Amino acid sequence: MAVRAVRGAVQLERDEAGHMREQVEELLTAVLARNELTADDLISIWFTATPDLHSDFPAAAARDLGIVDVPLICAQELDIEGAMPRVVRLLAHVETELPKSRIAHVYLGAAAALRKDIAQ
Repeated sequence: MAVRAVRGAVQLERDEAGHMREQVEELLTAVLARNELTADDLISIWFTATPDLHSDFPAAAARDLGIVDVPLICAQELDIEGAMPRVVRLLAHVETELPKSRIAHVYLGAAAALRKDIAQ
């Protein structure tokens, strides 16, 4: 079993707690599904949010999905002029048999523009 890293991001339409949880849940669900993973395969997840997001912790969405025994952390993304606003990113460390070439990094909606080279 290998340890792999999976990236993902989603741009929120607005800074509201319910909306953030809904969008982050969708992102996490897609990361798990596209990589044939379950919560038991997760080692840890690092979330970042752009400085314009204040309504909730992105990790709360993972807890709402039942991911309760996985270390989670939230941090603020760098405040870079011209960067895409209202973005939550994740970096999940997982155990999987998938080779690096088959890892599906998930960038939903407008966030796909962030990493056109790896977004699927």
